[in-house]
Amino acid sequence: MIYLDNAATSWPKPPAVAREMVRFLEEIGANPGRSGHRLSVEAGRLVYQAREALAALFDLPDPLRIVFAPNVTYALNLALRGLLHPGDHVITSGMEHNAVMRPLRALEAQGVALTVVPCAPDGTLDPEAVRRALRPETALIVLNHASNVCGTILPVAEVGRIARQAGRLFLVDAAQTAGVLPISMQEMEIDLLAFTGHKGLLGPTGTGGLAIGERVPLERFEPLVRGGTGSRSEHETQPDFLPDKFESGTLNAVGLAGLLAGLNYLQERGLAAIRAHELALTGRLLAGLQGIPGATVYGPPDPARRVAVVSFNLAGLLPSEVALLLDERYDIACRPGLHCAPAAHRTLGTFPAGTVRFSLGPFNTAEEVDRAIQAVSSLAEEHR
Repeated sequence: MIYLDNAATSWPKPPAVAREMVRFLEEIGANPGRSGHRLSVEAGRLVYQAREALAALFDLPDPLRIVFAPNVTYALNLALRGLLHPGDHVITSGMEHNAVMRPLRALEAQGVALTVVPCAPDGTLDPEAVRRALRPETALIVLNHASNVCGTILPVAEVGRIARQAGRLFLVDAAQTAGVLPISMQEMEIDLLAFTGHKGLLGPTGTGGLAIGERVPLERFEPLVRGGTGSRSEHETQPDFLPDKFESGTLNAVGLAGLLAGLNYLQERGLAAIRAHELALTGRLLAGLQGIPGATVYGPPDPARRVAVVSFNLAGLLPSEVALLLDERYDIACRPGLHCAPAAHRTLGTFPAGTVRFSLGPFNTAEEVDRAIQAVSSLAEEHR
């Protein structure tokens, strides 16, 4: 199979991911932070190593400011629902995933004012439009780093400077960029970074979290869930320190063992090398699809302005029909439809049918890209 659905979940994983998860289950298996015996201590050590690796990747000085969660959606909800209150104002873009839009719409119904800054039809955003949207009551700006629909990279560093100059908090959804693009929370002036483990970080599903910068007021930041943390057990109130304030219940330690293995692979291969590989493949894919009569490709034509995500449509065929034919005839796995991002598709002009999305990863090859282009070309010719 040619797997072109890495924007949903990266696959295959580095072999060490499964190996370390099996090792954890067979040799450790204990609950981190819940006991003093050697297995619990070893589980806790592994969890802390994952915090350290993520803090280094995101340029966050304190590993204890990495809060683990089941996925990026939970992390985004934690930040949005924990920091925004009735009377606050929040700014986002017209390219957001429903992991941002749905909690924001729910908060809007509860009295939080929302401004959605429009983006260009290729998904690009003018940072000055964000500046113009600021109000005295603006509490937070939230943006995705790159679109899960067409791969467009948003100007996160520029918006970070605008947020910092205005004294506002800045939350970044890094679902498509963690492990793909260099991210420095300090240089980009990001206050909160939501990430998932199962995409660019090459770990298993069920892993993710929120990196919390030092400017975030913890005293006004409410947890989504309260309960056992293994700390301050003599109190029936939630701990007020990180990461315990936001990590109630048993962590997915076996998943974090796999995530740590994925992070180690990224460090060994190098983010720059992976980015160069994906850039070359993306350029090859864009050039091939753009040369097919009847194909419409969305997003910036320059591969350097996007991650390795390419959306397209074929005249006369629904996205779902294209994806089914690619799967059944050519053994190509991709994703059609709205990709849980109707706002982005409205921006691109592809709502409500959506698009066909090819998303590449570090283990795809030029030969696979060429075979995918040829398959799409054959379908286009057949249905012209």
